[in-house]
Amino acid sequence: MSTRKSLFFSFLDRYASLAISVASSMVIARLLSPTEIGVFSVTMVLLMFVATVRDMGAGQYMVQERELTTERIRAVWAVQLGLGLGLACLVLLASYPVAVFYNEPRMRNIMLVVALNYAINPFGSLTYAWLMREMRFESVALMRFSAGLGGALVSTWLAWKNYGPISLAFGSLASTMVNAVIAVYYRPKSFPWLPGVGEIKRVLLFGSQLTASTVVTVMSSGAPELFLGKLQNLTAAGLYSRSNGLVQMFHRLFVDAVGAVCLPWFARQSRERGGVVDPFLKATAYVTAFGWSFCLAVICLAQPIVRVLYGNQWDQSVDLTRLLAVAMACSVPAALCEIALLSSGAVATIARVTILGMIQSVAFVAFGALQSLVVLGISMIAAAAVSAALWLRATSRHIDLPILGLLTTLRKSAAVALTAAIGPVLALWIYGPYPDRLVMPLAVGGVGGVAGFVVGVMVFQHPLQEELRTIWSKIKRQAA
Repeated sequence: MSTRKSLFFSFLDRYASLAISVASSMVIARLLSPTEIGVFSVTMVLLMFVATVRDMGAGQYMVQERELTTERIRAVWAVQLGLGLGLACLVLLASYPVAVFYNEPRMRNIMLVVALNYAINPFGSLTYAWLMREMRFESVALMRFSAGLGGALVSTWLAWKNYGPISLAFGSLASTMVNAVIAVYYRPKSFPWLPGVGEIKRVLLFGSQLTASTVVTVMSSGAPELFLGKLQNLTAAGLYSRSNGLVQMFHRLFVDAVGAVCLPWFARQSRERGGVVDPFLKATAYVTAFGWSFCLAVICLAQPIVRVLYGNQWDQSVDLTRLLAVAMACSVPAALCEIALLSSGAVATIARVTILGMIQSVAFVAFGALQSLVVLGISMIAAAAVSAALWLRATSRHIDLPILGLLTTLRKSAAVALTAAIGPVLALWIYGPYPDRLVMPLAVGGVGGVAGFVVGVMVFQHPLQEELRTIWSKIKRQAA
């Protein structure tokens, strides 16, 4: 499958899944209180530490391995299956102590349900890794969409029936089960069902360093909710969860879609051409143009966006949402650095940068969480800027990334983002930062933003210009 076609299916996958997620979130945010959302979000952050080691990087190993033999597939399957069952037992044992620590008995029931995910997940993850390696993104899209739809329906229905935060846990379980069923259908008949340990050392050697860096990343990203849940209250954690979820929507809209294609794409370029500089710069140009435009729009239109998505009960999260959007803007230039390093096998570099980034990030977050949500947002801006600098520095050294080429890419993306911001800034100027009206600010900001983005891409000759021309040519052919 071509890179452009892969990107198409990857974006289709993410946007379809996002539509389901946004629709269900809009309903659930009105059915569950900030405190109930906080109970679930803090529990899931704790479980994310467990999730990081659920296959010890075996899936990524399978994607980048040059010679994928039957014995190596058996080893990947052995790692994924063994860890899945072991982690399920670990979560079951930890459920009671966690509930006692946070003085919240509902956490135990949530963990009991989610534990089943780890036992079921291996039946989908092996096939998923193989589909990614083969760049069969149409099959990946079907798996993710079906799983997302199943989980959203279960979560929404149970929340409607007043089951509380455990509704989201059952939704997650339903999503994992649907994914596993479809994965069994796509699993190649040549793939063995019997695990093997002959090549397991090779798999674990690759995955151990990668997993260590992933654990550290989760510690850093989950620190705000953990600190807020203990140092303030679960309501504050719930408000942060919704603010962060809105801002992180960009990752679901774009970075995840591009990143899913970039890992096998970069890995192939590294194997065949010995370098990933050109595809990295091109992908970074795409990500920064969209990312900065998205962040500026959220900063200007945070109030109407929050009210439309979540309702009036989440108004306290508006200012934090704006601050987190600034933090996101700082981190966007480095969004693909880890993927570029991973595709070239630089797992030791990834681990080192991740640890350095985590240390400073947790320090900033701890300080902010002790003060208030606003101070936390400001602290996260500083942490994001430092982390981005660390990643860009490491990537430029490892893949011989020309600084001048990177600056040229970022300059063009910044120009496009500023042009795209004309509409949102106009809406902010006319209606103010906290408008009671919702439709008109979003209409002015949204239409103006899209128009400004297209104009900026064409005027400043951004690399996205090629994609827009391709889309326009296809539209004209179909119209004719």
